[in-house]
Amino acid sequence: MSLDFVFGLSAVDHGNTGILVFVCRLSKMVHLAPVPDTVTGEHAARLFVDGVFRHHGLPETFISDRDPRLTAAFWQTLFQLLGTRLHMSTDDHPQTDAQTERVNRVLEDTLRSVCAAAPCTWSKRLPVVEFALNNAVHASTGFTPFYLNGMRRPRVPLTLRGGTESSILSGGEARKALSSQVSDLRPVLCGNRWSPLSTPGWM
Repeated sequence: MSLDFVFGLSAVDHGNTGILVFVCRLSKMVHLAPVPDTVTGEHAARLFVDGVFRHHGLPETFISDRDPRLTAAFWQTLFQLLGTRLHMSTDDHPQTDAQTERVNRVLEDTLRSVCAAAPCTWSKRLPVVEFALNNAVHASTGFTPFYLNGMRRPRVPLTLRGGTESSILSGGEARKALSSQVSDLRPVLCGNRWSPLSTPGWM
């Protein structure tokens, strides 16, 4: 797994101005967590446990750049105790974390597009952006991260069948809002390393 920070976003609730990006090197699954620019290594570790570990367990290796928040003794000690190797990329080998850099570019382009009219809404839209990234075909694998991670495609409003819209989704407004948000992401992802799905799994 690789990780990196994206900063420079509009300040929102709790003083968050950035995103901590986790990327699985095999499935390309992405997990995103809003963070303040004062985020520490300890905070990042807690976000990993809360947002990644509880779903997937520990990775065999952990790759990051030389951000001081990710190279502190806390990280070295934590992962040594947990039996996980921490590989730090060097200036001579910037390709080590090229995967996360690509994800960061796609993430920034996506947020810039879907939040153009209201930049301060980025943290509220982050869960839907994460879902869209994980439900789009990745160029290097030919599959969606969701499919590689669990051999399944997640249900979305357009794939639900039977019953009434209100009985399934507790109101048509919820379906309309989610469909609109995810649909907005398709043209953005299409222009990057991800390609939109043509299956019913993509809205």
